[in-house]
Amino acid sequence: MPPSTPLQPVNPLKEGLANRAAPEPCSLVIFGASGDLTHRKLIPALYNLAADGALPAAISVVGFARREKTDASFRAELEASVRKFSRQAVSDAAWTGFASALCYHRSEFDNLAGYESLARRLDELDAVRGTCGNRLFYLAASPDQFGVILENLRLSGLNRGREGGWARVIVEKPFGTDLPSARCLNDLVEGAFPEKDTYRIDHYLGKETAQNIMVLRFANALFEAMWNARYIDHVQITASEPLGVEGRAGYYEKAGALRDMVQNHLLQLLCLTAMEPPAGLDADSIRDEKVKVLRSLRPITGDDVFRHVVRGQYGAGAIDGKRVAAYRDEQNIPPESHTETYVALEVSVDNWRWAGVPFFVRVGKRLPKAATEIAVHFKSVPPVLFKATGEAVDDNVLVIRIQPDEGVSLRMSAKMPGASLRIEPVKMDFRYGTSFGKATPEAYERLLLDAMSGDPTLFARRDEVEEAWKFVDAIREAWQSRSDDIAFYSSGTWGPKEADEMLKRHGAKWRRC
Repeated sequence: MPPSTPLQPVNPLKEGLANRAAPEPCSLVIFGASGDLTHRKLIPALYNLAADGALPAAISVVGFARREKTDASFRAELEASVRKFSRQAVSDAAWTGFASALCYHRSEFDNLAGYESLARRLDELDAVRGTCGNRLFYLAASPDQFGVILENLRLSGLNRGREGGWARVIVEKPFGTDLPSARCLNDLVEGAFPEKDTYRIDHYLGKETAQNIMVLRFANALFEAMWNARYIDHVQITASEPLGVEGRAGYYEKAGALRDMVQNHLLQLLCLTAMEPPAGLDADSIRDEKVKVLRSLRPITGDDVFRHVVRGQYGAGAIDGKRVAAYRDEQNIPPESHTETYVALEVSVDNWRWAGVPFFVRVGKRLPKAATEIAVHFKSVPPVLFKATGEAVDDNVLVIRIQPDEGVSLRMSAKMPGASLRIEPVKMDFRYGTSFGKATPEAYERLLLDAMSGDPTLFARRDEVEEAWKFVDAIREAWQSRSDDIAFYSSGTWGPKEADEMLKRHGAKWRRC
């Protein structure tokens, strides 16, 4: 393919989909402060915000966990993590300023006295650091601890802000393991915090390109006029990674790719791609339209599951020239496991805009590369004009890259220079890093700021979560009725042949990311 032609950048709103209020002074309490999420994502995100001058001037960050630590040892551990995982080089001066906001609170999650002493400490921090009685609680602990944490927040009164301040909670995924457990978790959250103060986090929605999907669609007449079944043949949504279970066998064996990725991340991307224009840019207007998409998904049930869904599991193979083991040979995986490490679905959105347009969704481990993208394949032009020349004309494809190299590209056809008529595909390409001249912020940076600002636009609402589980549970129910449908694929390939055949029935093939 010839070199890409630069594409002028789509102009995303600098402050996101709506004008966000400034983040307010607050105390951020992280439950599970010794865990991987805190060290790899949350604290590096907060440091980068501090280094960029984006955090409120008055903030305290309190780590809540079971292990015995001092404030000094906690800060030392976090400094090592930030120097390893920060997206930008760590400045000693910036770290010193940020570290002054960090402190540690040791308690068991089920010990009410630990929450009461936390309340007293937060009151002290309000007086010393000027955090105005505002409380932001981040549940980064194991999901089986969510209920006890929420109950103790309620019993201790921490679910209410002090002196006119606010109290909010951020809930990490997974939001349950099926519809009944999701409803149970939502009831537990609702018992402590009202919906307006509940922030269910999906880090895919914090990625810059995911936010830009709405701007790309609704701020550009060229795309919005063609964003329907008349012009679009099909849509592909792909999330691939070369990694295996990487020490997460206990979690992954219970979850699988469908629950781990499709129910939340990929269905959210599908909603942003398929939704109607919202009435406004406020959170509920946008989330209302996403819920309408979820309710329009044609249920996949019974025997239809085995025609429209492929579940696969990686076997032995090679990744980047290195041999890797099969999933069943990974440590702590049962030798007869039927857990899917790959799933591909043909999804139908039964509404006026998308009637007859399939959405092909796939996610897999041990695939050749790490990539997440949305590829919109437009219908072919009539072949009559160029038929006599023998030249094939490729379809136009708009690719929205979520990660890596966030950006948008458009494949179109052009005549090659010369006397003869030769048609070749060319690509117009827009990348955030080169077009805007600065690094794209990490997803958690944007989402933490939004929670501090009281903007829930990029967080999942209760009905979104439950509608997504309703769709996924029907597929899992069919899988439980038989175990002979699992398709195996070699590590380092793009998945099982059955997934290729699913697209072939539509006259299409998977795009190579």
